[in-house]
Amino acid sequence: MEFNEAQKQAIRHIDGPCMVLAGPGSGKTSVITYRAKYLIEEAGIASDKLLIITFTRASAQEMKQRFLELMKGTETACTFGTFHSVFFHMLRTAYGYNSSQILMEEEKRAFLKDYIVRQGLEFDDEEEFIKDIMAEITLVKSEYMNLDYYYSTTCGEDVFRQIYKDYHAYLERENRLDFDDMLIYTYELLKERPDILASWQARYPYILIDEFQDINRIQYEVVKLLAGSRRNLFIVGDDDQSIYRFRGAKPEIMLGFPKDYPDTEIITLNVNYRSNREIVEGSLRLIERNQKRYAKPLVSAREYENPVYIHEYKTDKEENEGILKFIRMYRQQGIPYREMAVIFRTNTEPERLVRVLMEYNIPFRMRDRMPNLYDHFLARHMIAYANIASGSRKRSDYLVIWNRPKRYLRRDLLLEEEVELDRIRERVNDKAWAVKNLNQLAADIKRLQTMTPYAAIHYIRKKMGYDDYVREYAKERRLKEEELLDILDEIQALSEPYQTYQDWFAYIDEYGKQIEEQRARQKELGRTDDAITLTTMHSAKGLEYEVVFLMEANEGITPYKKAVKPEDIEEERRMFYVAVTRAKHYLHISYVKNRYNKTLEPSRFVYEIRHDRRQVKKKQIRVRNS
Repeated sequence: MEFNEAQKQAIRHIDGPCMVLAGPGSGKTSVITYRAKYLIEEAGIASDKLLIITFTRASAQEMKQRFLELMKGTETACTFGTFHSVFFHMLRTAYGYNSSQILMEEEKRAFLKDYIVRQGLEFDDEEEFIKDIMAEITLVKSEYMNLDYYYSTTCGEDVFRQIYKDYHAYLERENRLDFDDMLIYTYELLKERPDILASWQARYPYILIDEFQDINRIQYEVVKLLAGSRRNLFIVGDDDQSIYRFRGAKPEIMLGFPKDYPDTEIITLNVNYRSNREIVEGSLRLIERNQKRYAKPLVSAREYENPVYIHEYKTDKEENEGILKFIRMYRQQGIPYREMAVIFRTNTEPERLVRVLMEYNIPFRMRDRMPNLYDHFLARHMIAYANIASGSRKRSDYLVIWNRPKRYLRRDLLLEEEVELDRIRERVNDKAWAVKNLNQLAADIKRLQTMTPYAAIHYIRKKMGYDDYVREYAKERRLKEEELLDILDEIQALSEPYQTYQDWFAYIDEYGKQIEEQRARQKELGRTDDAITLTTMHSAKGLEYEVVFLMEANEGITPYKKAVKPEDIEEERRMFYVAVTRAKHYLHISYVKNRYNKTLEPSRFVYEIRHDRRQVKKKQIRVRNS
């Protein structure tokens, strides 16, 4: 295999700290595996002295396989693993932990779900709440924070701190540890036991770390302890691709590495062997806007081929149809579906595209969970109202809508499985305000009975005060109200073709079946099966495709509406950069002008890629043949 001069320099590095800044498509995996080979065969270092760490089990296995193929069957004892697997091995050796003591993520989720019920907490978006709480627990632990100084972005500080303390007490009581504890316990073990630290330092005098930009504070502190006075740390990564700040990863850690190790040899792998020159130059114009980064003079090994195509669409319906048109065109040109990807900021965006692909029977794989809009709690509320308007008297339906919007009615008034509002009115006849609210509910249900689904949703939102309830809920949960209102707009817009509740229910049921069929099909898809990839920006990292479609590049979507601080915007720009640099030959970026009767602006990142605002005027630029 031929290497450029920077790659050779990295491969031949032996002792002392070294930081390899590896731009997208620069061959970093080859550099790591060939450096391990060089240390063994040329520097005479025993293979069992090498520790090679990456962030996912799949990456560790892939790197190990490539290394073994490179060594052509030569017996080697290099250790390949993730931070968690390596650290747990240390804990098992010191304390005798076994795998049954690890609290898996599903168990953690189940504990929190049960805890919410036991504490009488009520959240409409329970699954989302649990996911956010889990992420915050990870952030607190990975940053080794003092809980008293952490301010939750998910709920009130007192609520979060109590959840955290009770969860921690549960782990101690059951003698369990979660994945975050593995990091903390390893750090504390090595800090408190110099003898154990010395034994591991002797065991692994050479440490190689891939994707270093994803490291968090506690992982880095352990790595520094292991490197010790030998300081044989070989780190490979790209601060421009640090996109996991929500779990503690920060580019500042990589930026500060030379301060911790002043004699660090810094090597830049600046040749992109993946993307054509237009894509590389466009991505540079984008990422150079970030202030906290290493400057990298990246160049493409490819010639100019195709421009970065920018598409303006009137609506998301038009955008999805446009993406479909290009997919079919590229397929006719001989590009397989598996070499195409559609990338988006969050997992809620491709809902309509999924419907279009299913309608045209185009195979696709979702790298994240297949979304079903009607699983959302807002949809469940609208469906419950529609059920009641259709004649349902089920207690389960009334429980859903009882105080949504707020009517200040006790849930324990709903005693029977079949609800009779007249009977409930008798139970509260000594409270005039409760009788008034029940009378209003009965009148509203009567009006809903004669409406279409679209008109009913509009009435619930605007006349019954449901939108105000959503705004209040968003404030309590520290969510962006616009995000929830957009989802309601989507639910309402999709109901418009149906004249009766029964027709709407039939569509929802049929769509649910199609989604479940697709989810089952996803599980059967192999990595080499011919299917288009649909993925979020986070999940796209490390992948590459002939053709990439980057959809809904609008302000408020990317950068995400929650991103307000300068460091938030820089993280959003890094995510966009990751998405852009997945493309080899064809990159299509699209944005919409209107959504739910609201005018949207193109993302600032679109302007940055194309130099300035004047170059983002063209609509659906014709694609040249390759």
